[in-house]
Amino acid sequence: MIDGHANLIAAWGGFLAGALSGLAAGVFFHDPAWLGGYDGWRRRLLRLGHIACFGLGLLNLAFVATLPQLPAQTTTTLSGWLLIAGLATMTPTCWLAAFRPAARYAFAIPVGCVAAGTTGVLVGLLA
Repeated sequence: MIDGHANLIAAWGGFLAGALSGLAAGVFFHDPAWLGGYDGWRRRLLRLGHIACFGLGLLNLAFVATLPQLPAQTTTTLSGWLLIAGLATMTPTCWLAAFRPAARYAFAIPVGCVAAGTTGVLVGLLA
C-alpha cells in the first residue's frame, strides 16, 4: 500500500528543480536570439522542461490528496510510482530533445507513465 510520502517528496523535489532550472535559464532569457529566439525549438523545449517540473509536481500533490478516496490496491501503488516516473523523466526528455531532435520520440516514456498513472487513479475512483 502507498502512503503518498514518495509522491510528496517527488512533488517538492519537482518544484525545487523547476525553480533552479528557471533560474539557470532565466539568466539568458533577456537575449532575444538565445537558442534560436523565443519560438526556437531548443528554447521552447527548455521552457517546457522547466514548467513540467511544476505541473507534474502538482499532479503528484493531487495524487496524495486523492489517496483517501482510493482503494488500497496494487494499482494505486503502481499509479503513484508511474506519476513519479513521469515527473522524473519529462524534464530530461525535454532537454535531450532540445539538442537531439530525434529524441522527441522518447516523450512516449514520460507521457506513457503519466497517462497510465492517471488512468489508474481514475479506475480506482470509479471502482
